[in-house]
Amino acid sequence: MDDNGTNSFEFGAGNTKIDPAVLRELPEGCIVTSTEKHGVSFWAQTGRIDVLLRDGTPQSFFIKAISNKVGMDMTRGEFQSISVMYNILPEFVPRPIACGTYSMIPDTHFFLCEFREMTDDMPNPHKFAALLSTLHQKSVSPTGKFGFHITTYAGNLPQFVAWEDSWEAFFAKTMRQALDLEIERKGPSEELDALSRTLFEKVIPRLLRPLESDGRTVKPSLVHGDLWYANAGINVDNDQPLVFDACCFFAHNECKFSYETLAVIHAKSLGLKDEFGQWRPACNRFGDDYVSAYNTFTQISPPEEDFEGRLDLYRL
Repeated sequence: MDDNGTNSFEFGAGNTKIDPAVLRELPEGCIVTSTEKHGVSFWAQTGRIDVLLRDGTPQSFFIKAISNKVGMDMTRGEFQSISVMYNILPEFVPRPIACGTYSMIPDTHFFLCEFREMTDDMPNPHKFAALLSTLHQKSVSPTGKFGFHITTYAGNLPQFVAWEDSWEAFFAKTMRQALDLEIERKGPSEELDALSRTLFEKVIPRLLRPLESDGRTVKPSLVHGDLWYANAGINVDNDQPLVFDACCFFAHNECKFSYETLAVIHAKSLGLKDEFGQWRPACNRFGDDYVSAYNTFTQISPPEEDFEGRLDLYRL
């Protein structure tokens, strides 16, 4: 599907045609009754597919289609992210179905999952924090390291996910990649160079090295990777929180990511990522009440006195 969405498989406008590669992933013998545009994405065409199963039962699916090589990598990364999350905590994400490539449109790729009707209300902090804490605690890195088995994308930019034994080393390489992308897009900056030296030589070691010193360790926990309020909602069927649009990796559980509106666009242009730090900017509706609720389920990592400093670092 091209960026203009001008093709025979456009969602909506009474169109019930879908690519044969997508049809093969739907329940055998189903009949497509409608498609419609659904959701908003900076990078993709997104839609809802409604079908009737063989027994006449209606069922709906969500699809995201993106062009080019980066589109293939993005859909694969999202499918793997949601699949790992679903295997750990299926009530927290829609069920992933497939990722693949259109057979009728060159170099166009898709991600397919079940459709869940959601409201855009903010989830209850304690319900949400309980599920997030469970995801972090139940997840187990397959290598015992920080990283992920496939490159995942924050927006349309690849994240650093190569396996690392040390959280400090992993975070530093993540930040280095983010700064390299910034320099690549905006050119060199003497001020940025000076700040970067301080960041890598003093700030990161001061705040992250104690986590892995004096017998302390950091458990690699699966994090969503892009956990801001637009990627969360409430399932209308059971009033439970749901998250979607994940770009996972195994990280320190206090680490989270993203901002809102112009801040989102800027952060994605830099390739930054964190999972608690994203809750701290005032523009994000995940505020201190969510952080406090989370801390009732999961102990703050020692040394506890560095907690606020670590969150400031992560939200960079």
